[in-house]
Amino acid sequence: MKSTDKLLLGIVLGVVLLIVIVFSVMLLKPKPSFQSEDTPDGVAHNYLLALQQEDYDRAYSYLSTSLPGYPDNAEAFRQNVADYSWRFRLGQEVTLAIESAETLNSRAVVTVLETRFYQSGAFEGSQRISTFEIDLELDGNQWKIVDSDSYFAWCWDDEDGCRQ
Repeated sequence: MKSTDKLLLGIVLGVVLLIVIVFSVMLLKPKPSFQSEDTPDGVAHNYLLALQQEDYDRAYSYLSTSLPGYPDNAEAFRQNVADYSWRFRLGQEVTLAIESAETLNSRAVVTVLETRFYQSGAFEGSQRISTFEIDLELDGNQWKIVDSDSYFAWCWDDEDGCRQ
């Protein structure tokens, strides 16, 4: 075998090995899981994860019933999410991570780091990193979401709710 053939064979084997490693890392990456619901950051994480997994019954259960425009049921909640999809980043490549949680008595503010990915060509892409806050209140012994800068329909703060 010529030295050029050995070099070419080595390059091909290296590329195949690299592809196998990349696929292995992606397949072995742990799936996101729900956290304990006894902390504000756990509730915020679970709410966002439920939205990403389109588990609207579960996401709905994290909203405070004291919201002026509280959706009547999980189906109304799902419809609100669909109607205001730009607030919920539906269909976008997004990763979310809890950055911090501050609690004062029966109120809490959870700061979430959001990374949005954009594909602008076969080999070109970019990302936008921002933060937003989720406000929670202690309702009995459960933390409930009362407001958020994102992933929250503005009409839930309105007495008339989301009726159109």
